[in-house]
Amino acid sequence: MKIRLLIIITLFITLFGANLASRAWAGGIWLYEMGTPDLGTAGAGMAALASDASTAGRNPAGMTRLDRSQLLTAAQGLYIDFRFDTDQSGFGGGDGGQAGGFLPAGSLHYVHRVTPDFRLGVTAGSYFGFGLDYGDNWAGRYYTTKSEFLTFGVNPAAAYRFNDWLSAGAGFSVVYADLDQEAAVNNSAVPGQAGLADGKLKMDDDDVGYGYNLGLLLTPRDGTRFGLTYRSKVDLEFKDAVSLNNIGPVLEGLLNLSGLAGSKVNIDVTIPQNVMFSAYHQLTDSWAIMGNIGWQDWSDFGKQDFTLRSSTSTKATLDRDFDDTWHFALGAQYRFAEHWLWSVGAAYNTSAVDDDDRTPDLPVDRQIRVGTGIQYDWTEAITVGAAYEYFDNGQAKIDQAGGALQGPLKGDFDPAASHFMALNLIWRF
Repeated sequence: MKIRLLIIITLFITLFGANLASRAWAGGIWLYEMGTPDLGTAGAGMAALASDASTAGRNPAGMTRLDRSQLLTAAQGLYIDFRFDTDQSGFGGGDGGQAGGFLPAGSLHYVHRVTPDFRLGVTAGSYFGFGLDYGDNWAGRYYTTKSEFLTFGVNPAAAYRFNDWLSAGAGFSVVYADLDQEAAVNNSAVPGQAGLADGKLKMDDDDVGYGYNLGLLLTPRDGTRFGLTYRSKVDLEFKDAVSLNNIGPVLEGLLNLSGLAGSKVNIDVTIPQNVMFSAYHQLTDSWAIMGNIGWQDWSDFGKQDFTLRSSTSTKATLDRDFDDTWHFALGAQYRFAEHWLWSVGAAYNTSAVDDDDRTPDLPVDRQIRVGTGIQYDWTEAITVGAAYEYFDNGQAKIDQAGGALQGPLKGDFDPAASHFMALNLIWRF
């Protein structure tokens, strides 16, 4: 009875967190963190671990390693600590204060054993998102005041084991996304409007995109596994009329002449394709090591700025200039008692953008992750776990010249970090 109650409570928290409409997290925007046990290795070995139902999303081929049907629920808390330190701004204002905050989240994973060699599974949660809220009075308000990109996806999958050393899997993704962008408009910088309060530029739209994922799991010997996964890009398109509020009469007339006022904003976002190779090796009965090498196609991202650069602007967007990124991770696990497993790991991602291209609505930089976690086999059917990860987004320096209505913006983030805390439960049946 107690076990069933624990499962029901954990499942409720997971589904509540996974569907909560709040800020997404800032920084890397590709979410390895879903509250699952591999949070304790900072994601190291994620495509080769294949030790729980989260492999349905990580590497569907790994589902064939699970000897029974399995449900995994994960409840995750995230504290975002992003504060901008201004070196130069064109029109004054503060540093922006705390642009992050606390965000509850979660994920749900299920694998069903159809035959000894065939499995079906599904993962629900978010693997992509970003968001910061600086407020209306900070130094970069004419670049952005709020930028949120929220996603929620469902990924059904299937896997088949061909022999003792080779399994393959595939799945498809349905991703719902909501984009909410806001920026202040500098009325007083326009001749004839001196002293007028700021206006506001806003757009909000949602879309649904589709993709797929493929996976292989190779087991050349007991205790050694190699996983290779590919996740396709997901194309999203956001269209909304430019919402201009509290615009001064002179600026409003100029924007009417340019055709921007009342026009449609088209922002195409491509969640990038991703390749991940992972390895796992059991050194002894107690110790195991694992690692990753990964690539993400950020040059195809396509995200655009949403801001009003000058009084003669004919559009409110500006294309990004992103670079592809590389991911590296290394971790270890130690079974220090029959029912206890300790995990630790670290990961590094290269930066997707140079300092002179970085903007405050998406201040991505190189990323360092350090995680640790513990799992306890409560019964033969139930395992409970907890994990923590520290995420360092670097300084994310910004050096923007800006337009006539924006002015220059220079500075960096201190700190630019996030803290992930998770509880998870595995139920085998």
